[in-house]
Amino acid sequence: MNSQHVTGFVEDMIIENGDLCIRNAEADDCPQLAKWWNDGSVMAHAGFPNGLGTTAEHIQEQIAQDSDSTKRRLIILYKGLAIGEMSYYNLGKHIAEIGVKICNTDYQEKGLGRVVLSMLIKELFSIGYMKIILDTNLKNTRAQHVYELLGFRKVRVRENAWTNQLGELQSSVDYELVPEKFIYIGL
Repeated sequence: MNSQHVTGFVEDMIIENGDLCIRNAEADDCPQLAKWWNDGSVMAHAGFPNGLGTTAEHIQEQIAQDSDSTKRRLIILYKGLAIGEMSYYNLGKHIAEIGVKICNTDYQEKGLGRVVLSMLIKELFSIGYMKIILDTNLKNTRAQHVYELLGFRKVRVRENAWTNQLGELQSSVDYELVPEKFIYIGL
């Protein structure tokens, strides 16, 4: 591993807190991921209101390329049921970019998103990351509220910075978090 990579990774990430578990995505998860990624209501905030139009086989090829030194797709389980997904990208220089989606609508707006984010952030800081970044759609005020509860600092708003799948201009908010500003929220 070169000096830009964080040390301390285990190739089989499992983070548990009560009924919540975050683990590496596996081949068996690909049909569920394809269902979520092809659902426009799940993917609209990411700019894909018509879904991604991908296959489980394609996702499996992507997951096979994952490694802790580059990127990792993760599955969120609640009481053993897959309810969403997360990811982190090693950007080098001890910086990770993360993403999260509670995809099963029955489990949205129950506080689980902020807990699983706390779990992942705590793990990433414990293995050597010094900054975590993310962005979200400016319209996604619910996510912004959660990020700010955890200590993320708004870095910038990018007005009309990208277009979604329908060609509509979208704005986004960039956030960053350093260990000393992190506010852990458990169950």
